[in-house]
This record gives sequence, structure tokens and C-alpha cells, in this order.
Amino acid sequence: MRAAVVGTGFIGAVHVDALRRLGVEVVGVAGSSKARAEEKSLAPAYDSYEALLADERVDVVHVTTPNHLHHRQVRQALAAGKHVVCEKPLAVTSVESAELVALAEEAGLVHCTNFHNRFYSIVQDARERVRAGELGTVWNVHGGYLQDWLAHPDDWNWRLETDKAGALRAVGDIGTHWLDTAQFVTGLRIVEVFADLRTAIPVRRKPIGAVETFSEAEGAREEVAIETEDIAHLLLRFENGARGSVVVSQVSPGRKNTLRLEVDGSGGALAWDSERHEELWLGRRDEPNGILLRNAALMHPAAAAKTHLPVAHAEGFVDAFRELYAAVYADVGRGEPSAEPAYPTFRDGHAGNVLCDAVALSNREQRWVEVPA
Repeated sequence: MRAAVVGTGFIGAVHVDALRRLGVEVVGVAGSSKARAEEKSLAPAYDSYEALLADERVDVVHVTTPNHLHHRQVRQALAAGKHVVCEKPLAVTSVESAELVALAEEAGLVHCTNFHNRFYSIVQDARERVRAGELGTVWNVHGGYLQDWLAHPDDWNWRLETDKAGALRAVGDIGTHWLDTAQFVTGLRIVEVFADLRTAIPVRRKPIGAVETFSEAEGAREEVAIETEDIAHLLLRFENGARGSVVVSQVSPGRKNTLRLEVDGSGGALAWDSERHEELWLGRRDEPNGILLRNAALMHPAAAAKTHLPVAHAEGFVDAFRELYAAVYADVGRGEPSAEPAYPTFRDGHAGNVLCDAVALSNREQRWVEVPA
């Protein structure tokens, strides 16, 4: 099986690395230009995205470009008969993402939205514990996703531009990861939201020139008004009546990439922090609390199958990508999606867009909004 990656920024390089560790040949990459792609030295550079799609050796296309390009590039890849892995968001609007779901399912091709946090082995174990009834009835789901990389007025990235990233930024960029992880672990769909969004830095100083994600820019700048949120506070209602809340922020000093999820139930609780990703906190009312360190011998079998290194030999961010792609490429090997894919599909990506629509509407009208199924 062979893959090609479009997009040569931070996350494109992660895709290339994870594929190679999985044993998938990366035939080549396409960037905004051939010269740009060659600079990264990730793999042989195509002259264009169209040249990538025309390469008959390529079985799977990984789309890791800025958000506004996803819809067009995924459509092109499906039309070329390629299986597709697309970074989230699947598209910048739910209308576009719904179209991509329909096209992928009609074509019978494997399709994946890259919600990689599901594939930390400890997150898999948390899900299995909930499914096994260890927490009893889930009634409270809470946490946050905090970063600080946009905490200064001089910090800049294309995600601040609505024409490239979409109408929501903190929620669309990282909040969707938390929301997907919460629903994955609990097995419960979010059915209502109440959102309060804030732009903490309404004017930023944009560099004149390109800036890569998580990098600093130098040189001349211009002041630009910001339309998207730095901070979001969301109240949630789940389909079983459980309540939830999450704080999302890209302006929280000291928090580099902190996804925290806690689930409370009638029989116990659990909590996970992405900055301590090899630990699962287990809360109990009448017994001592516990901390499970990633250890296949102590994990649920389905989760243990997703971990490969001995305990205390750290597995982390890139390993989650590898495990996600292992599930995707099992279906690629079959030539079509399985009846119940073990990975997030375009339907999951579309569900994230629909949820973002509800968040945006709730914030505008300051009321509870139902999330369509």
C-alpha cells in the first residue's frame, strides 16, 4: 500500500512519519509549490496536487492543508479513485462536509477524519471501562483543551483568518478534538449546547509573509481585527441526560497542549490529561483512588492491542497517529470500508461540523441549541 501527502507543514510531517513507522510507503508529497515541498525533504515532491492524483501508484491521499482547501482536495481525490485521510475539520461548513460524506460513501472508498486522540491507548482503555460498566451510569463529563501559542498579540497563524480556517477557531481547531474524544469515551452523543465565546485579543499584529504553525515570525507587521474566538465556555447535554462542560482556550499561558477529560458516573470516575498521556486516573467513592500507568497487562484487551512498547517506555502523540492509520489501512487492504469502521470516518467529521454550527448559533443567540443527529 502506498500513500501520498498534500500539505508539508507541521501536521503533514507527522502524517509522513506515522505512515513510515507503520510500514506504508510514502510515494511523495505536494506543497503550495514544488520548491516548498522540496525544502521540507519529507519525500519526493510532486509538481502539483494534480500530479499527485495522477500517480497510479498512490492508493491513499492524506490531506493536511489549511481548512479551506479540504473540500476541494478531498473531492478531487475521491474523483481520482483514491482512499482519503483528511485532517479535521473535514470542511469549513457542514454543507461541504455533508457532500463529502455522500461522495465517499457512493464511491465505496475508505474515508477517515483524523481525530487521532481516540487512538492513545489509555483513551481506548477509558472507553472500554465505560463500555464495561465500571463507571455505572455516566452523569457528568467535564474538562478543557488549553493552549498558549496564540496568547500574545504578535502571535500569528493562518487559523486566525476566517477565509482559511472557518467561522470558529478555538472550538473548530482544538475544541472539536475534545468534543469528539468525550463522545468516543462515553459512547454518548452531545444533543444540546450552550456556548459563550470571547475574543480576548481583538486586534493582532500580522506578519507580512508566511508563518508556520507553532513558529515565530520576524519582520514588518500590520494590525488586523480578529473575528474568531480565543476562548470558549460550553455547557453540554448528552443523549442519556448527562451534563457536561468544557473550557477551550488558545490563550492560556503555560498550557502547551492540555486536553483534560473527566467522566463521573454512579459507580466511579476516570480522568485523562494529554500532557500526562500514559496515565489514567480512576476515582472511587469507597476505595482508594488509583492511577493506571499504560501497561498492556493491566488494560482491557481491546486497548492493550493498541499499545506496543513495554510499560515506562513512552508512547505518545505520533503513536496515536500510527494506531489510527493501522485501523484505516486494514480497510484499505480490503479495498473498502468495513461495516463498522474502527476509525473516525467522514461521518464523524461531518458530525463535528454540525456540532460547531450549533455552538456558533448558541453563541449568537445566547441560548440552548439542539444538535441535529
